[in-house]
Parts: sequence; C-alpha cells; structure tokens
Amino acid sequence: MSIFRRGSTYCYHFWFKGKHIQASTHQRNRSVARQIEAAHRTALAKGEAGIIERKPAPSLKDFKERFIKAVEVRSAERPKTIEFYKQQIARLLDFEPLASARLDAIDESLIESYVQHRSRAVAPATVNRALATLRRALRLAQEWRVIDRLPRIHLLSGERNREFVLSYEQEAVFLEGALQPLADIGLLILDTGLRVGEVLALEWPRIHTEPVGNAKFGYLHVRDGKSPKARRNVPLTDRARAMLLGRRAQSTSFRVFAGPEGGPLLVSSLDHAHKRLRTLLKLPGDFVLHSLRHTYGTRLGEAGADAFTIMRLMGHSSVTVSERYVHPTPEAQERAVERLEALNREARRAVAEKRPATVSATLPEAVSRK
Repeated sequence: MSIFRRGSTYCYHFWFKGKHIQASTHQRNRSVARQIEAAHRTALAKGEAGIIERKPAPSLKDFKERFIKAVEVRSAERPKTIEFYKQQIARLLDFEPLASARLDAIDESLIESYVQHRSRAVAPATVNRALATLRRALRLAQEWRVIDRLPRIHLLSGERNREFVLSYEQEAVFLEGALQPLADIGLLILDTGLRVGEVLALEWPRIHTEPVGNAKFGYLHVRDGKSPKARRNVPLTDRARAMLLGRRAQSTSFRVFAGPEGGPLLVSSLDHAHKRLRTLLKLPGDFVLHSLRHTYGTRLGEAGADAFTIMRLMGHSSVTVSERYVHPTPEAQERAVERLEALNREARRAVAEKRPATVSATLPEAVSRK
C-alpha cells in the first residue's frame, strides 16, 4: 500500500517516472493523508503535462509599474504617449474598487461601476480614454499569462468627434480678429498643418524661407513630434513665408513664438486666447485650435493630394490616419481618368514613333503570308 503509518502519523510512497517518491503527511487521519498523497501525485502529473500553477494575479495598482514600463519601452520615441498612459492609469486608480481589484477579478460588472462613477464628473470622451487604457493593460496581462480571460470593454457612445473645418469666410474673420501671437500661429497652422505643440517648439534655425536646389518653396523643419514620422520638412506658402520674414525681423529670441521674457509659450495660454476670441466672434463651439490643422488636411484632400502625400506633410503615424482626408468626388475621379488617358496617349504615341511603319515589315516572310 502507498499509505503507511510511521509512529503516530501517516506517510506515503509511490513511483513516478522511475523515481521513488516518499514523504510524511504529518497527519494522523488516514483519509486526510490519502488526500495529501493524491495532491502530490496531481502536482507531479501537471508538471509532466506542462501545466504550471499560476501565481495569484496582482491588483491593478500593483500591476501599474509593470504596465508603465512596457509602455515606456514600446513607445520610447513617443514621450507624449507615455505621459498619456501615466495620466490615464492614475485616473483609473482613483476609483478604489478598481485599484484594489485583482486583475482576474476585473469583470464587466466592475468596469460598469467605474463608468457610472466617472461619468458623473467628466465627459464620455474622458471616460473612453481611461477605458482604452484599461483595455490595453488587461490585454498585456493576458499576453503575459497573468490572466486567462479578457473582459469586454465597451466605450461610451455620444463622444463628440471634433472635426470642424474652417470655411474661408470664417478663416478671414478669425485671422482679422485674433491678437498676436494667436493670429500668426493660426495662419501658420492653416498653411502648414503643424500641431500646436510643433508650432510652439519652432526655432529660427529650423525656418528656411528660401527654396533649396530645384524646390519652388522655402520650408520649415519639424524636429520632434508625436511620433517618429512627425519629423519632416513642410513647404511654406507665400503668406506663411511673408509672415515668418516679418516676425523674424522683429524677433529677439531664438524661438519663433516666444512667451514672456523669451521663455516658451504655453499651450494653455494660447488655448485661453482662442476660446475668448471664439466666443467674441460667435464661432462654433467645435472650433478648437486643432481644427486649424484639420482644416489644412481637409483642404489638401480637396486639392487632390493623395493619402501618402498628406501623411508626409502632416506627419501622421500611418496612412490610415491620412485617408480620412481623401474624399474623391465624381469630378476628381474624372480628372484622374483624364490624366491617365493623356498619359497613355502620350506613351503610346512615343512607342508608335519608334516602331517601323508596319508590323509586317519586321516579321519573317512565312509569318507575313499567314
């Protein structure tokens, strides 16, 4: 028998994979001793089958550091992305039931409790950013085999999609009413599509108002941005060039747009000035500073620029983002076919001029007779 008494307690022994296993249960009850022996056999069998007992899942607040380290590695060239996730995970941890919950205990019910709690204080868009962060954290936990099941996370509907496009009439009113530096910044974004942060980071050595080589336009160089593809050269329109020349003539700072005492101009200050002007001019509430960049992209699409060109000019991370600006109208499609037809006609004409007068003149006599 595998169970035997030794003194006042029971022991067990058995063979597993040619190895003799023997141990004391430290129990006086035979039934309990058998259960301990069975547990030992099961543990050995699981190991043989590659089944490893998992450690208890950590709580969300204990998982935070591991998650942030992963984000820092995967988004090393996107500091704003790292900061975004740090802020969002902090918002999630403000809700104590979620912060203290083990990852494998975070289910749809707990997530809904968070949504109900957070929705009382902030807009759907803000809630959705936190939910997206939670979804990414739990997906990583699943990839790392910390949890088995990924709960379904549904974003809130009703999020306002601010894709306001400034009309040319509204543009004229805005630029005439704006004080400096908002007026020049607004003009530059409308004509280059730079992000607000990219504009405020501009330095004069990055501005080249004269064309180089065979180029037709001067350009500005964006050194850093939201993603690695944000680094780019953007051609300057005539009015953007004229504005920059005038501004450089009066500048005493190495920054194109300097704040008080030559320091950096804050986005918050610019945003406040924009909101005051928007209210004064009674422009739509969806008109935010980012709308100027969106207007640039929309106008590029309307001018016939393809998605890849828009991606390069605007510094998008992928062409998928740029495709939303391309909406070919029937007229644009017909113009594309006209250009294709002209290209084909010219190419075929050139080929015909190089060929002999008749095809038969170049063919063997036997083939010509056929």
